[in-house]
Amino acid sequence: MGILNVTPDSFSDGGRFFNRNRAVEHALAMVSDGAGIIDIGGESTRPGAEAVSCEEEIRRTIPVIEAIAGSLSIPVSIDTYKAEVARRALDAGAEIVNDISGLRFDPAMASVVAKYEAAIVIMHIKGTPKDMQNAPVYEDILQEIEDYFNNSIETALSAGIKKDMIIIDPGIGFGKTLSHNLQIIGNLDRFRALGLPIMAGVSRKAFIGQILGGAPVDKRGMGTAAMVAASILKGADIVRVHDVREMAEAAKAAFAVRCAVQG
Repeated sequence: MGILNVTPDSFSDGGRFFNRNRAVEHALAMVSDGAGIIDIGGESTRPGAEAVSCEEEIRRTIPVIEAIAGSLSIPVSIDTYKAEVARRALDAGAEIVNDISGLRFDPAMASVVAKYEAAIVIMHIKGTPKDMQNAPVYEDILQEIEDYFNNSIETALSAGIKKDMIIIDPGIGFGKTLSHNLQIIGNLDRFRALGLPIMAGVSRKAFIGQILGGAPVDKRGMGTAAMVAASILKGADIVRVHDVREMAEAAKAAFAVRCAVQG
């Protein structure tokens, strides 16, 4: 999944693709580099981020989706937790909703996804983007994430979303410390018992910078590749990344090992 942030303030690439034409060019380049999904977001969800209005998010994302959805051979995803943004994006040609709140921030989201028969990414988050990194604490992080998934999956199914349209994401960096993130990646295979595809979003995140001794965002490429590989070896089916060409190569190599082990 290639990341396309049409925002002025995302943690890694804020402002780079805020212009519609540049956003469209980047989407096409990611497809050429090997992306299987393009994920378009109009609101930064970095730690400490302020929310933007529904109208502003629509203004940023919908023209880009309209420009690319019909011409791509791969699905477009809308990265939003707002039901109205999701509805407008699905009308414009998106096929997947990537909801960082796991259907919890907007009670109308599940019914919108069900109505359009879209796929949904249910992500785990502790808190909100504004406060999620304020000393997050868990008694048993893996169990809490599993319980969260089960509750959100039930919400989805009750709204009419088919099980084969649900993807789960443990939310690396969304209300987690370095230790929490490593524990999740090392135990991703635990969530395979839920019988759903697993997505992992590790690209350029702060915990990689911590591991690398304070490396800035633009120096986390090799660390990201290692985490992409580790996530796939532990069961991730989708990895959400900024550097598509390089990470597609890392993913292909890691998946070859996984296939060899599983037979």
